[in-house]
Amino acid sequence: MFARTHKLFITALLVGCFVFSACENDEKAIPNFKDKRTALEEGKNIESYLSQSGKVKARLIAPLMLRYQADSPYIEFPKTLHVDFYDDSLRKESKLDARYGKYREWENKVFLKDSVVVINFIKGDTLFCDELYWDQNQQKFYTDKYVRINQKDKVIHGKGMEAAQNFSNWVVYQSYGTGTLPKDSL
Repeated sequence: MFARTHKLFITALLVGCFVFSACENDEKAIPNFKDKRTALEEGKNIESYLSQSGKVKARLIAPLMLRYQADSPYIEFPKTLHVDFYDDSLRKESKLDARYGKYREWENKVFLKDSVVVINFIKGDTLFCDELYWDQNQQKFYTDKYVRINQKDKVIHGKGMEAAQNFSNWVVYQSYGTGTLPKDSL
């Protein structure tokens, strides 16, 4: 019994020595797992088209596009972007300009900021704001920041707005401004 326990103890001791001697780590050989590696793709003079159900809906033009391959991939337009929106007959309905844009692929959302201007050619309205989101899934624009909408006969100011993708209709929250009311509206 003693010999068997003694052999078991010696075997355990030898296995332990092998385990501890095999576990030596060189710090330079171990990658720093806290550092996340992000692949970056760069494109210059970009022209891209968005189609839905086989019909062209928008054309994007940008001098620089950066695509980041990270846990949550995204595309950045750091040096302005311009988008033309089309109806089903390929007539230009509206256009959008911004100094910065970021497309979050996993959400199908675009964040625009810095001198955002949207012009609706059908109604003649022009939207000015500092930040604007475009949700492709819901096909709408929205913001909770200050907006100004210039129309032919009035200017509307407000904090927050939602609009259809083609800006055919919109709602401004906390609005104020000056304009004329039709006589039959009272």
